[in-house]
Amino acid sequence: MTHGPNAGAPATLLTTDDYVYFAVRALEGMAGIVRDLGDDLANTRPNLPGANTPYALLVHCLGVVEYWAGHLVRGRPSERDREAEFDASGAVDVLLQRTEEAIGRLAGDVAAASPSSPLAFQPAASAQGPDRPLTQGAALQHVYEELAQHHGQMELMRDVILAERAGLLVGRS
Repeated sequence: MTHGPNAGAPATLLTTDDYVYFAVRALEGMAGIVRDLGDDLANTRPNLPGANTPYALLVHCLGVVEYWAGHLVRGRPSERDREAEFDASGAVDVLLQRTEEAIGRLAGDVAAASPSSPLAFQPAASAQGPDRPLTQGAALQHVYEELAQHHGQMELMRDVILAERAGLLVGRS
């Protein structure tokens, strides 16, 4: 499906700096939540069906960045284990360092990308991304889509975890 009179035509919607600004803002927002929660609460699942921990959600987002921007756009090798991301746990300071390193790589990956060019590799079926062929620009848009949605999800998770800790929420039966 195409949309608009120039669908499919190359367009510049925002600069590389603008893209990186918003992507980093989402990553730093999630990192701040994990930092503020600390090791114990960042590794706590809210009492919601199928909930992840904030720590695991940030690990997943780092996996998204490395796979979609690093592997599919820039062509770096990838040994991503998407399912394991959701079981990740550990020390917050280590994860914050990984996040800073990922931010640096993402900025370089975006700067080197050719938005209208094809991907270096096609996404694996297990990648759970868009169900159509993508350009490098579209893959980077998917990265931002994931970061933005998971940042909002993590804000809600934080609020639920803190409310549960304060005894303001009672577990479901």
